[in-house]
Amino acid sequence: MKNRPLGTIVTIVAIVAAMTVPGKAQTYRTGPVTLVIGNPAGGAGDIVAGAVSEKLAKALGQPVNIEYSSGASGAIGASKVAHAAPNGRTLLVGQTTEIVINRTLAREIGYDPESDFLPVALLATMPLALIVPSNAPYSTVEELLKAARSSPRGLSFASTGAGTPGHLAGELLRIRTGARLTHVPFDGGAQALNAVLNNRVDFHFQALPTAMPEVRAGKLKILALSSAQRSPAVPNVPTVEESGIKDFDVSLWAGIFAPRGTPNDVVTRLNQEIDRILGQPDVKEFLTNAGAEVGPMSVPEFMSFVRSETDRYGTFIKQEFCSRLLYGGCGGFGAAINMLP
Repeated sequence: MKNRPLGTIVTIVAIVAAMTVPGKAQTYRTGPVTLVIGNPAGGAGDIVAGAVSEKLAKALGQPVNIEYSSGASGAIGASKVAHAAPNGRTLLVGQTTEIVINRTLAREIGYDPESDFLPVALLATMPLALIVPSNAPYSTVEELLKAARSSPRGLSFASTGAGTPGHLAGELLRIRTGARLTHVPFDGGAQALNAVLNNRVDFHFQALPTAMPEVRAGKLKILALSSAQRSPAVPNVPTVEESGIKDFDVSLWAGIFAPRGTPNDVVTRLNQEIDRILGQPDVKEFLTNAGAEVGPMSVPEFMSFVRSETDRYGTFIKQEFCSRLLYGGCGGFGAAINMLP
């Protein structure tokens, strides 16, 4: 074998080393990662994303920034990520509304949740809390509905926008009970929460993590939860179904989604890092106390979960709302979503 110049040997060693470094080191070599949230700051998606973003930055060796791109029930932020470069550096904190609800309620939302995104990791599931001011004259769902029926104007409820889970929950309560309830939409969870605190509306189905600080401060009280089961964060609070209204299950979840075309190794790396972070005792304790439930899933498991939720909400919306021609049917019900430029 002929002797090679020292420079050539060094070059070959460097190339081989680069080829044999584990895939984990090959990912995110340069550039920050942006988590896009389709709602204003302070909402449920912000809370759960904030719980993992700092540790995710350390795991990836890159800054992880949160960007708020709100409007059109989350569709503006989702559309932005759907059309971003598929390199794992622009990700969506996707929630129930923009991933599974918007597609049923509106024809044009600027993206296709199925063909434009890859599910990466589930962050948390969260019940909605039926909240009222602490000085409200009712402490149960039954008392609230009695007040709605006895008042000439009925009662008003807030939401974070047309077609959001809080909106659907309020409308479902009206449908199931016949009570006079008027919808008042706001731009985000913090705005809707302030409307309840300031007695501008009578109640709101708010994501439990967003409501908990004001509940613990004694400014709000929870009458019931919208989920099928009670929450460990507030074990003494009944569900709406336990309060006498059957088949009431409207909840919220948040996860990370990447633009379609993002390399599989990047998606797998993100999933593994996020699941590892969610399993850390301090993160799990924080989210559980906030009213969010974590349950790490593999990429295939999360994909299956999204498909299941899409089918569940699609059937639910068509049966409960579109068939009743509320707001002129599904097209009219989701008209406020069609706001993309």
